[in-house]
Amino acid sequence: MKKCSIALLALILMTGTLSAQTALEKNRDFTGAVPKKKFYRAIYQLDSNDPKIIGKAIRNINNALTDPRLAGRLQIELVTFAGGTEAAMKGSQFEEDLKALVEKGVIVAQCSNSLHERKLTRDQIYDFFALVPSGNGELILRQAEGWAVVKP
Repeated sequence: MKKCSIALLALILMTGTLSAQTALEKNRDFTGAVPKKKFYRAIYQLDSNDPKIIGKAIRNINNALTDPRLAGRLQIELVTFAGGTEAAMKGSQFEEDLKALVEKGVIVAQCSNSLHERKLTRDQIYDFFALVPSGNGELILRQAEGWAVVKP
């Protein structure tokens, strides 16, 4: 009886090891999601004035734009509001990076509410930015339309 229990325990342990090994091999061979739609849309939320977060948002967008699975089938919008307004202001260190995104087809939009709350005018933000009534409203509408919402 004892020998049978030991053999059964060894078989169970060996099966578990084989299953774990198979799972590790499957994981190693995984290459990510496969695109199944003709077109994808994502809106990036930028509400921080932290230069690291702003830079991260720009990098994230560029990474999505260069993902071969999404090539030719991706529309992106970046909406700035609250602290993120600083990225849209003339003289910010992000002007060239933001212009480069626009040249790649990214929509960049600034929240009008944030301008009003900060007592800023349209003339104080880059000309290549669109205005939306509210950043949160833009996120709500885009998500309801099926856009992925990304917050770096």
